[in-house]
Amino acid sequence: MAEKREKPYIWVTWLTKLLVGDNSCEWAAWFKAHYQKYDRVPDTFDSAKWQMQHTELLNRVRVDLEAEGKTVFIERQNRFTLKGAIATLGGRPDLIAISGDRGVIYDVKTGQPTPSDHVQVMTYMYSMPKAFRQYREMAFDGMVVYHDHRVPIPAAAVNDSFVSGLIDLIRKVGSPEPLRKVPSGMECGFCPIASSECPERMEGNGKGEGDNEVSDF
Repeated sequence: MAEKREKPYIWVTWLTKLLVGDNSCEWAAWFKAHYQKYDRVPDTFDSAKWQMQHTELLNRVRVDLEAEGKTVFIERQNRFTLKGAIATLGGRPDLIAISGDRGVIYDVKTGQPTPSDHVQVMTYMYSMPKAFRQYREMAFDGMVVYHDHRVPIPAAAVNDSFVSGLIDLIRKVGSPEPLRKVPSGMECGFCPIASSECPERMEGNGKGEGDNEVSDF
């Protein structure tokens, strides 16, 4: 069964789909922030294959950036924890490329593009100057890298409106009161929290109530 954390800990990717509206179940993020070692759904994802594809693309990007003369920091070198009064925010950008007084944060994606990919990078752009002393005065741009194209994100995208929305969500997820559950076949199908922890979980492969066949049309 789940073990309560001493203080809420939030991984960046638990927030991104909520921020863009791809997910609606705030409780899942709240639960993971407040509990660890919880019962999980058996994982059928081929993580080894994903890791190999991700590493291959990441290394191609790194080699190209270094060939351009940029200083590149990779994965674990970029891991951060921002310890607030309410919760700790943690994350790990794939690559950071530095040239002079400018930096670009790269995140490599092997799947289909989603708006949450952009928000993930924007959250890193907000976090890195606060987490590392050497980045305090640096403005970061962002770049989401897919296998066939790239999406640049200007530093100006991390504006007051974005930061306000991010901080509001961190405060909600870090609050002691459980947030609202929104079980659905689609969201539960991608959620790792087992039904022993969440009895409202809807089992299935993205299907649930509301999916049916009719003869009307």
